Amino acid sequence: MDEVGAFEAKTHLPKLLDRVERGESVTITRHGRPVAQLVPCVRGGGDRALAAVRRIAALRKQLTKITLDELLALKHEGHRH
Repeated sequence: MDEVGAFEAKTHLPKLLDRVERGESVTITRHGRPVAQLVPCVRGGGDRALAAVRRIAALRKQLTKITLDELLALKHEGHRH
């Protein structure tokens, strides 16, 4: 989820709405504090599923790649040996 200041949100509202329409969510901040969120509208079952898929895809783009060994190490982190 991206954060945008209130002034920038006002100035670039059409672009932000395009992003939200594609399934992204945007948090609007005032003086660095979150005050509102722009989120995609949910119209029906199919639309909800599509919006969820789009949100997952957007989140995946933000993630870094991880190897299987790293994943397994994280899984076992904190386990007693």
